[in-house]
Amino acid sequence: MSLYAQHTSTALAERLRDAYAVTAEFMADIVRQSCRRFPSAGQSVKSSRVERLILSGAWTDAALALIDLELPQWQVRRLVYDEGEWHCALSRQRELPDWLDPSVETRHADLALAILAAFVEAQRISAPESRPSVPSVRRDAGALYEPLLTDNFG
Repeated sequence: MSLYAQHTSTALAERLRDAYAVTAEFMADIVRQSCRRFPSAGQSVKSSRVERLILSGAWTDAALALIDLELPQWQVRRLVYDEGEWHCALSRQRELPDWLDPSVETRHADLALAILAAFVEAQRISAPESRPSVPSVRRDAGALYEPLLTDNFG
């Protein structure tokens, strides 16, 4: 993952943690900063559903629809309300026991924000790392390091 993408997802996660409620502008920021498939030509039905849900203010349904659109391999494992907070867990293999399947777990006083925080964290984990096509060489060679030609041209 690029440094910019990592900083963006960290800043977005902090904004989600500190937010009190979802607004259309905030949802647009989340979509702009974390969604790679939205809007997608191949997923036009799902994209238009997300847009309709955002326009109608159905934040929880819009958050679940974003997970369905952007992270089809992730599923909601658990949504629990406990002591004034919503706890949301997303995982890739819902049928496996908790200890076998690493899941993303978040919490917030607002249900939609708890789901969106889990979505952003799952996006961060699922984002492919940017790797160069050519492997890099270690640059911390010792002081006694000397290149040596070992080819036999004779």
